[in-house]
Amino acid sequence: MKLKRIEIKKNIQKAEDKNLSFRVFDLDMKHLESYIQPHKKDHFCIIIIENGKLDLQIEEKIHFLKPGKISIIFPEQIHFVSNLSEDLKGRIILFEEVLFCSDILKNELSAYNVNLSVNLNCTALPAKEFEKIIPVIRNIETTYQNPSLIKKEQARFYIKIFLLGLIESIHGQHPVLHQKTNQLLYIDFKKMLNEQFKKQRTVQYYAESLNITSKKLNEITKKHCGETAINAIHNRILTEIKRQLLFSDLSHKEIAFDLGFSSPSALNKFVKSKLKETPTELQNELAQIYNA
Repeated sequence: MKLKRIEIKKNIQKAEDKNLSFRVFDLDMKHLESYIQPHKKDHFCIIIIENGKLDLQIEEKIHFLKPGKISIIFPEQIHFVSNLSEDLKGRIILFEEVLFCSDILKNELSAYNVNLSVNLNCTALPAKEFEKIIPVIRNIETTYQNPSLIKKEQARFYIKIFLLGLIESIHGQHPVLHQKTNQLLYIDFKKMLNEQFKKQRTVQYYAESLNITSKKLNEITKKHCGETAINAIHNRILTEIKRQLLFSDLSHKEIAFDLGFSSPSALNKFVKSKLKETPTELQNELAQIYNA
């Protein structure tokens, strides 16, 4: 199955959209039609539930969204929705990465960036906090309906206010984010892993690159994500294997070489040791999940 990739520049609902870096839509079947099948986007997507419910699968995890819950889907995350209730009500906000607080999070607020995408995929806000964000959403929507140069700048600030408020909220919900010790090292490790996992898969390599011992790196990963460094490396490889098995047209041999395995049999051995099944069995299993 070939994975569809939706681009915000091609999501044109009205003439002004081509000049806007964000979109705001009602959460209804009309605007969720393209969300039914597994796909990914080149932009961020916020789903806000005011009434009703739906199930949202992001990568391998299913989130059960209901009133008071907010989901932020990051660019390139595979996702789809199912089990929409008839009384569903809420908003969808799409926006380009330029509007996300990425520069701030990389610098002044780097401590908040630990597992940020995982935590933001589904957040349940207390009723009072959820009520406070509704006016902000309405301001963004009003701007979208009647954009001007000034209002577009206002919308950028409204979106950032919304995002920073949500980040502050999950910071309080996840105690591990308060542990300042070695946070930057963990962030650097995760970034380096995402960039180099196809070629580098030893704990020693990442530890030496961070100027720490392998033992220290294991302590850091256990503290921040509950797994050893080698498991973090292997899980990142497994995630990519699953993506390629399901959504690419590559053969098992091509996947093996793309991911740095010496042969298809090495890929087979790795998958079987981790999941107790062959790549073919895994591929069939994933196809059943995503085509259910």
